[in-house]
Amino acid sequence: MTEQLVAIGAAAHATDAVVLPLGPHHPSSHGVLQLRLTVSDGVVVTAEPVVGFMHRGAEKLFEVRDYRQLVMLANRHDWLSAFGNELGICLAVERMLGMSVPDRAVWLRTLLAELNRVLNHLAFLGASSLDRQLAFREREALQAVMEAATGGRMHYMFNRIGGLAADVPAGWVEDVTAAVDGVRSALPVLAAAVDEVPRGVGVLAPDVVAAYGVSGPVARASGVELDLRRDEPYLAYGYLDVPLVTRTAGDAHARFCCVLEQVEASLDLAAACLAGLPSGPIALRLPKTVKAPEGSTYAWTENPLGIQGYYLVSRGDRVPWRLAMRTASFNNVSALGAVLPGTRVEDVVTVLASFFFVIGDIDK
Repeated sequence: MTEQLVAIGAAAHATDAVVLPLGPHHPSSHGVLQLRLTVSDGVVVTAEPVVGFMHRGAEKLFEVRDYRQLVMLANRHDWLSAFGNELGICLAVERMLGMSVPDRAVWLRTLLAELNRVLNHLAFLGASSLDRQLAFREREALQAVMEAATGGRMHYMFNRIGGLAADVPAGWVEDVTAAVDGVRSALPVLAAAVDEVPRGVGVLAPDVVAAYGVSGPVARASGVELDLRRDEPYLAYGYLDVPLVTRTAGDAHARFCCVLEQVEASLDLAAACLAGLPSGPIALRLPKTVKAPEGSTYAWTENPLGIQGYYLVSRGDRVPWRLAMRTASFNNVSALGAVLPGTRVEDVVTVLASFFFVIGDIDK
């Protein structure tokens, strides 16, 4: 990417205006995104996000999988938010079935969702070269407790229709407490690194947020006060004090600040879940074949990168008739066309990094 930007900058100074593609990567990679940039005198004039190079066909694959098998497909799109992806689809099916999940499963789901949120945000903070070694070192401690509970490091496959696959192992709560404390101790150093992000770069206006359906930390950094955990509580969020992390500048610096502050907020929520974790069963007993009644429902959750939604339509069979998926990264990336014009070429990478998207979450 750096070599491409150098070439764009050189070409822009050599001619009045040039149209050059930034990307795509090799089609055998996890996903593909191209930005068609028009550059003049080292400044982006227009930017068009080009998606669809590697369409995954997820929504058609959903139609030939029974309800238990949907979980495996759902967590392979935003691979940094796999637990949240699983959770949303289970909530949709459970709503159709009229299920009431055991309290312990509800609180554990909430706890694991917040730990996954911290893992997601630390990955972006580390990958953006702010303080890579520190961010990933503390992330690894959290990754270890997620692996101890679920058996997986990325595709957890821990949610089940009606609860969770298993209870957490003995001593796990103490390990989570230690991992949370470790991340918390690293926040001042990460904050100093975030403070070095340029200000006034890649400003995203609130009206653009609304026009493109941008959500999550990217939207809240522009002053949009929307967080489903607070506004439409699900799981145990209705019993927790969910802080609304916002900024008003709407630039790259504000977006990084929101992500960092959200890490601290999620650590507090995780600690509250640990304190309120009830005992009891972890899942409901289900029949061998699960069939949702005829009808439709829409379930949405506040995933780490924004709103994740599932529109489920059933005709009473063991597989969905239709299952449409709304992913946060697709909408967030769509707004780049409105944000990048006016940005200097050397700042394009900073803007891209501050939009916190996963390419596999775009080509669904």
